[in-house]
Amino acid sequence: MSEGFDYDLVIVGAGVGGHGAALHAVSCGLKTAIIEAKDMGGTCVNRGCIPSKALLAASGRVRELRDAHHLKALGIQLDNLSFDRAAISSHALNLVSKIRDDLTNSLKRLGVDTIHGRGKIAGPNKLSIATAEGEKIVTAKDIMLSPGSVPFVPPGVELDGKTVFTSDDAIRLDWLPQWVAVVGSGYIGLEFADIYTALGSEVTMIEALDQLMPGFDPDIAKLAQRVLISPRDIETRVGLLAKRVIPGSPVMIELADAKTKEVVEVLEVDACLIATGRIPATKDLGLETMGIEADRRGFIPVNDQMQVLVDGQPVPHVWAIGDATGKMMLAHAASAQGVIAVENICGRDRHVDYRSIPAAAFTHPEVSFVGLTEPAAQELASAEGFKVGTSRSYFKGNSKALAEGETDGLAKVIFREDTGEVLGVHIIGLHASDLIQEAANAIAGRRSVNDLAYNVHTHPTLSEVLDEAFKRAATH
Repeated sequence: MSEGFDYDLVIVGAGVGGHGAALHAVSCGLKTAIIEAKDMGGTCVNRGCIPSKALLAASGRVRELRDAHHLKALGIQLDNLSFDRAAISSHALNLVSKIRDDLTNSLKRLGVDTIHGRGKIAGPNKLSIATAEGEKIVTAKDIMLSPGSVPFVPPGVELDGKTVFTSDDAIRLDWLPQWVAVVGSGYIGLEFADIYTALGSEVTMIEALDQLMPGFDPDIAKLAQRVLISPRDIETRVGLLAKRVIPGSPVMIELADAKTKEVVEVLEVDACLIATGRIPATKDLGLETMGIEADRRGFIPVNDQMQVLVDGQPVPHVWAIGDATGKMMLAHAASAQGVIAVENICGRDRHVDYRSIPAAAFTHPEVSFVGLTEPAAQELASAEGFKVGTSRSYFKGNSKALAEGETDGLAKVIFREDTGEVLGVHIIGLHASDLIQEAANAIAGRRSVNDLAYNVHTHPTLSEVLDEAFKRAATH
């Protein structure tokens, strides 16, 4: 333990990132405390990844069992399927409770002090915590900020939590609107459109940019629209802003041209989910006491060692991880950042390799990716003077996918033609979220398709989709 301080490390925020950092800190011999103002587990456990995956699992079963054509092809007939919305909701909430308890108990078991309250920096090596009993001051050699994020609500949108709401409310699945508008076509919008349509709702998806799924590789977005959107009760509006959203029965949505900002249509729907991304929860952290300034979007500037920066220079003993850094707003990215920060606190120089961190949308079928999209790879190629190669393989040629009757899907590998180094991999198809890890490991090792083409994959498995893509890339 550091002499003269209450703790070696105090972490503000007990989400997945803060929790992972605390566990690693204890394993490194640091006396650690974690401060949390709300629920242990943060967004992921309570309002994000965990409950949404539970809803997707249940609604996905409903979708599968209602697909009479698919079942008939497998020799199965099922009549009179029904589901209980409240029971599906309880499944998600019970899972949240279990994982939150597990997380809390793991901290307690390892001797991490948990302080319930709102923490903020009060000066060098000092934190002020507003608790139910009053203000508490603790000192620490190192301070790590992990405050997370909150849903972004655009101007003109009024929330009531019932008819107009964010994902924070949607995960409770309090009711099933007959017609729901989803504003935004990123991960959150896609996943909830999947849930709602599986359970019988009609969806209108609204995207301000001129194409759906703008953050995805173009080839994946194109196929996703064919298998995730077109066959379902989803209509789309692109290039339109939800200029005003007014709660009620019905909900009134003024749609404006994204360029001119002039209202061109008024929608009346039963409910509206605002899925326009997330913003950092970095207000009232006491950053000013250390001369730290968040950027115009509220993100805390950090380097790849996760040190907080002022004018490009590290602030001694102050670290930040997770959504608040704006690097990759993913739970597993936050956890990786937390471990890297602790390693650097312990004097072991490590940095985060963001290119090798995968991401997934848990739709049916799933979408996953790691590394660069093809447009981003072409930009890098122009700057560094190499050529980009691509290869594709399809689930319709995979024996396991054929056996499952789930043949919609594509794996795309993006690589350097000169060295064969894998730059990015994008998958849409059955179990894409599991398949992407092999590609993430390959990118982490800066592997070449010329080597990966000789790896042996189990037959018959879905992993052979990637095997085929690597082999095609190697003979490019």
